[in-house]
Amino acid sequence: MSYHVVDPGELDPLEGRSATARSVSEAADLENVGIRVYEADPGEQIPLAYHYHDVQEEAFYVVSGTLHVETPDGEFVVERDQFFLVDPGFPHRAYNPGDADRTVRVVAVGAPATDDVHEFDP
Repeated sequence: MSYHVVDPGELDPLEGRSATARSVSEAADLENVGIRVYEADPGEQIPLAYHYHDVQEEAFYVVSGTLHVETPDGEFVVERDQFFLVDPGFPHRAYNPGDADRTVRVVAVGAPATDDVHEFDP
């Protein structure tokens, strides 16, 4: 085991995303959990697509701004200092609406770290 101090602001953003995404877990070489920091301006979404996971659980912690999450059950509005938690098999799409007045900053944690994402077509 080792220790890491990671400043997300010093990490290169991941390419090909609407929102700015930085992988803390990749920088720390973590294998069992995925940790990312997202900054989404108004009109940007956090994931690549409306999606769900087979086994991965996800937690989104809102550091600043307001996160909106679209689900088949309706829209959730997640305020600063709140978590939005998602069980495997439940479709969701996190985003910052176009009429938002500020950027939303979110820490997202997914475990286990696996590539089990599936697009969902509502």
